[in-house]
Amino acid sequence: MSNPTKRIIIRNLIKSYRSGTQSVSVLKGIQLDVPDTFLTLMGPSGSGKSTFLNILSGIDKADSGEVWIGGKNLATFSEEELTNYRRNETGIIFQFFHLLPYLSALENVALPLYIAGIGKSKAREIAKNALEKVDLAHRFGHKPDELSGGEQQRVAIARALAKNPSIVLADEPTGNLDTYHAHKILELLLELQEKEKFSLFIVTHDREIGEKGKIRLKMKDGLILPQEDPALRV
Repeated sequence: MSNPTKRIIIRNLIKSYRSGTQSVSVLKGIQLDVPDTFLTLMGPSGSGKSTFLNILSGIDKADSGEVWIGGKNLATFSEEELTNYRRNETGIIFQFFHLLPYLSALENVALPLYIAGIGKSKAREIAKNALEKVDLAHRFGHKPDELSGGEQQRVAIARALAKNPSIVLADEPTGNLDTYHAHKILELLLELQEKEKFSLFIVTHDREIGEKGKIRLKMKDGLILPQEDPALRV
């Protein structure tokens, strides 16, 4: 195995959900071995993309299989270890921002840091720095309804980066934005990745974004489709 700390390695990943009395198979034995870099994942609705991302982020657990990120097999983690992984090693960005409406931009970014046990003063300092990185120093005190969609997504990006994650996972991060702001958000993410050196994994329906990935993956019917890129071993 070539340096597993620099790769995302998935072995026979299976996930099903119960729907009434039926078991619905979502992920059907995914196999993947790719460099831990800028990856994009495309596929039709219902193909399993979000479920796959939730497992990579530690939000959900597979029924069986191996999930190696940073040289660690998430499939062997206890609930406490998964919680620590989510809090300390991953940044997660969603399509619909998930900002708390009664908190300011600064407080929204600082909240996960409070939860992780960082003191209020230090958390606010880290949050300010993260918001400055996404060009929102002038919006510290604004609540979500006082921000544009693009600005709200920048707050969400700052919240994801405040923990200094090793990997950032984004589920349709531009899906709720117009073309101009979607382009600006992607530019920002790539610029930040270059500076901060985190791995970036984007699930998207946007073909233009999908084709920008250094590793471009496609999913259909719960499986990653074989790729021709020699950097991949699927």
